[in-house]
Amino acid sequence: MARDVTDSTILTSRDDLVAWIADGEKAAGPFLVGTEHEKIPFYRAGYRPVPYKGGIGALLEGMQASTGWAPIHDGGALIGLYDEKGGGAISLEPGGQFELSGAPLATVHETVAEFDAHMGALRNVAEPLDIGFLDLGMSPSWTLAETPVMPKQRYDIMRRYMPKVGTRGLDMMFRTSTVQANLDFADEADMVRKLRVSLALQPLTTALFANSPFTEGKPNGFLSMRSEIWRHTDADRTGMLAFAFEPGMGYEAYVDFALRAPMYFVKRGDVYHDVAGARFSDLLEGRLPQLPGERATLSDWANHLSTIFPEVRLKRYLEMRGADVGPRAHVAALPALFVGLLYDARALDEGTALVAEWSAAERQRMRDEVPRLGLATRIGRRTLQEVGRDALAIAEGGLKRRARRNAAGADETQYLDPLRRIVETGRSLAAERLTALHGPWGGGIAPAFKECVF
Repeated sequence: MARDVTDSTILTSRDDLVAWIADGEKAAGPFLVGTEHEKIPFYRAGYRPVPYKGGIGALLEGMQASTGWAPIHDGGALIGLYDEKGGGAISLEPGGQFELSGAPLATVHETVAEFDAHMGALRNVAEPLDIGFLDLGMSPSWTLAETPVMPKQRYDIMRRYMPKVGTRGLDMMFRTSTVQANLDFADEADMVRKLRVSLALQPLTTALFANSPFTEGKPNGFLSMRSEIWRHTDADRTGMLAFAFEPGMGYEAYVDFALRAPMYFVKRGDVYHDVAGARFSDLLEGRLPQLPGERATLSDWANHLSTIFPEVRLKRYLEMRGADVGPRAHVAALPALFVGLLYDARALDEGTALVAEWSAAERQRMRDEVPRLGLATRIGRRTLQEVGRDALAIAEGGLKRRARRNAAGADETQYLDPLRRIVETGRSLAAERLTALHGPWGGGIAPAFKECVF
């Protein structure tokens, strides 16, 4: 999330929480798509991590001068930028992962152009600083202790809390990198259908985009270690949301899930108050022990929803969260896949049918196995490679019928090309890079800092 929401409107009931999410409905359209991607910076000399002082901070200063975007500060430190005209934003993840939160745009073509413009500006700033960016889903060589810490109050709170609720939360915060696609819904029923299809297919997404096979200079035994790390990060706020497939699913059910998830902080002014483990319902009722009498605001609710991390997250749109970041073509492929699956009525029907017979136990088993097995993971009698062929055919049909063309006359199906190759061969980017490690890289990780870069 680029910047915390600031809206002091007081909330008085659970109905207010539901209404905030429902206000995201796009009944009259148009459905837009946003793409967020993170990238891990490193110094080209020595392949070292980049600290905030003189490194990440300088990148932000340079990008502010280049883009003219407004600054975001935390305790006096520049920690992000945002486009005051309603466009994108730049933010920092806990370990310095440099994130572009893209604007909501009409086509995948536009998200690719946005990516190219961002990377062009960033390279101009980064090259004089001798900084490059990895396109891997996890930092490949540094230990957690060697990883920098960004000066953000909310991350200090999370860093203290994570070891209490899981074994890998700090790895998630400081060493992983993802790409996400954000999509709209028309109404509550449309949200539920899209949520169910995309949730069921997040393990397939993980398999297709698997790209985090290295940790501390060696193979880690997984194709997507990033995804495996999430399995061991605070079960109260992560996972496959089995309740979303039960009768009666809707905004209220998700609100109740969010109310069960413990809070991290309450922001008042420039101060983040540590309330980790507290319940939002107590803040709603004015009886939060750490801040007696303080009442919940719209900004508190929006910020709390941003600290919940299921495989698909509901806010005023749906966030696809199952993918490791990858090269430019993979960053484009994720929004293309889900625009094709969810934004065409026939494709949504076909996607619903594709996942309809899967049980909660089967979906969970698939989620548990996919970080290691990738496309070889089984669902019923089929592998995810076989499911992937069907899902890509559905998405391709949806994009063809959508028929959004660029200036050269090409539609959005072109962005599915890397996924087609992965499904055809059964080999993810992680598998290809493991082959390189044991072949031309000579067993060493150093070549990754030249070959696995944006």
